[in-house]
Amino acid sequence: MTTLTTQVAIIGGGPSGLLLSQLLNRAGIETVILERSTRAHVLSRIRAGILEWGTVELLQVAGVDARMQREGIPHDGCYMTDDERVVHIDFLELTGKRVMVYGQTEVTADLYAAQDAMGTTVLHEVSDVEILDLDQPRSAVEFTHDGTRKRLECLYVAGCDGFHGVSRKTIPEHKRQEFERVYPFGWLGILSETPPVNDELIYSNSRHGFALASMRNSNLVRYYVQVPLTDKVEDWSDQRFWDEFSRRIPSEAAGRLITGPSIEKSIAPLRSFVSEPLRWGNLFLVGDAAHIVPPTGAKGLNLAASDVYYLHDALIEALSGRGTAGIDAYSEKALSRIWKAMRFSWQMTLMLHRFDDEDAFAAQMRRATLDHLAHSETARRDLAENYIGLPF
Repeated sequence: MTTLTTQVAIIGGGPSGLLLSQLLNRAGIETVILERSTRAHVLSRIRAGILEWGTVELLQVAGVDARMQREGIPHDGCYMTDDERVVHIDFLELTGKRVMVYGQTEVTADLYAAQDAMGTTVLHEVSDVEILDLDQPRSAVEFTHDGTRKRLECLYVAGCDGFHGVSRKTIPEHKRQEFERVYPFGWLGILSETPPVNDELIYSNSRHGFALASMRNSNLVRYYVQVPLTDKVEDWSDQRFWDEFSRRIPSEAAGRLITGPSIEKSIAPLRSFVSEPLRWGNLFLVGDAAHIVPPTGAKGLNLAASDVYYLHDALIEALSGRGTAGIDAYSEKALSRIWKAMRFSWQMTLMLHRFDDEDAFAAQMRRATLDHLAHSETARRDLAENYIGLPF
């Protein structure tokens, strides 16, 4: 068996693993990243497109913000609607901060380029991963790569390998507490090389169901409609999507809609999920390995970034000999922010979606919520503060 050594083994080569590695490397800490997929597959995944301002600032600290600053689109607010009623949430006026439209795929590409420039070891198509000796001074990750069984010895392991990865499952089941809410619908999303229907995002609640008008750049849109979990992508032609999307957004916006062929189409189920604790011995869970949020509040990638913020700081402290207070507090500190973001995403999901078994009362509550936002600056500020991201 081939033996490798490093200070921090990172399982998962998505944005959270790459960002953690980038920050640690810049502090002089060695890392090795293990990723089960090919790089091409990682870079082809269509994910989030809204960055909280704290995430933007963390990317600046990591030295990977140059292209984002050139190509990203700062947004000062968003629109919340109920059929024809439209309420603008002005983030900049209410909080002094904004968000950045810049796709997760682009963030990942920037991080790969930076890690390549640093010479970080990133192993792709890794399989049969086992995490060992987490209660010992040195831990290890064993895995198969290029047909050979290998052992990576390390001081700490960061589990950035997503909901289906091995990291969370390495924590004994009787030591884990998991909280989950599965929603009875999904989001059908398309990418299309067409101009955005609006200059800022539209979160649209209507009698026909939820829709979201988002974008990636000035000629690439990402639009969504709420669909039953029983639907399949094959059920939705481009024309059916455009017809349904058009009737769910306010008529003024629908009148500006430019349609075109989709270049990607997929259905994502919605769930809220948290697993506690985030630390087990020398193992730390990060991002989707520990929590999943509905996309309604644009929190998935941003929550992973806040985990990385807490963990990179704690690992630098520990590995520079300044003590273990940071790593000892990591789980509690990260979970405090996770649960606040979970509440916001859950609240947004209830406010904007129709549920199959709901009665007339539920629809009236959605209307009352929007009416409250329209008339209360305090309510708008609360939504804005959560949307742009709570402080790390």
